[in-house]
Amino acid sequence: MHTIIVLAIGFGLLVLCALVFFPLWLVGAGINMYLGVARAGYSISEEAPMFALVFGVPAIAALIVWWVLR
Repeated sequence: MHTIIVLAIGFGLLVLCALVFFPLWLVGAGINMYLGVARAGYSISEEAPMFALVFGVPAIAALIVWWVLR
């Protein structure tokens, strides 16, 4: 459920600020990964695939939107 919420935030951020989306979302996904390691007790190797999912899905959507609208 947490991953779905974080992905929804990513898509919301995409809508609000498309031009600076990638660096902002990279920081946001990194913070999410840090919290997973520091507070939830996951290892970096366990959290890395989730980081890729959390960053990658909205980033790919952003690239598709940019490609369609340019």
